Amino acid sequence: MLPDRAFFDRLADAAAKETLPRFRVGADVVNKEAAGFDPVTEGDRAAETAIRALIEEHFPDHGILGEEHGSVGLDREYVWVIDPIDGTRAFISGVPVWGTLIGLYRNGDAVMGLVDQPFTRERYFADSAGSHYAGPDGRKTLSTRPCNSLSDAILFTTSPHLFTESRKTRFEAVQ
Repeated sequence: MLPDRAFFDRLADAAAKETLPRFRVGADVVNKEAAGFDPVTEGDRAAETAIRALIEEHFPDHGILGEEHGSVGLDREYVWVIDPIDGTRAFISGVPVWGTLIGLYRNGDAVMGLVDQPFTRERYFADSAGSHYAGPDGRKTLSTRPCNSLSDAILFTTSPHLFTESRKTRFEAVQ
């Protein structure tokens, strides 16, 4: 049995109960990377724990690839992918451009996904039926705009410094 959008909403709500009270209150930050800076907060860990608990309760046969608490069952038909706070640097800086990412893969292919931005109360969900937005402006179905050539495209990245080697070359060509 596959989860539905309501279950994804439950996961996002559980994560938000852990992240929102910790936003803009001086998060306790730990660096996960010895050679650089990859921050993790108590909010990251607590949100992933909450998400995992619901998945394990309702879909115990599914695998989980988690950013903060490791992975289990990656060889299973269904595998959940969790990033409890995508944009931890923004989160610890008090900038509201972070969110919770939750995806579901079947045999290596993405089948459903959700992006939740609890501070702005915006949520994006996609499955085989399409992509949808829910937020302060109401609900709507999302679609791409016409783009007949690359010169008509809009390009956005958090930072061009994220790209290295051949990806940097390709990014610069598109830019």
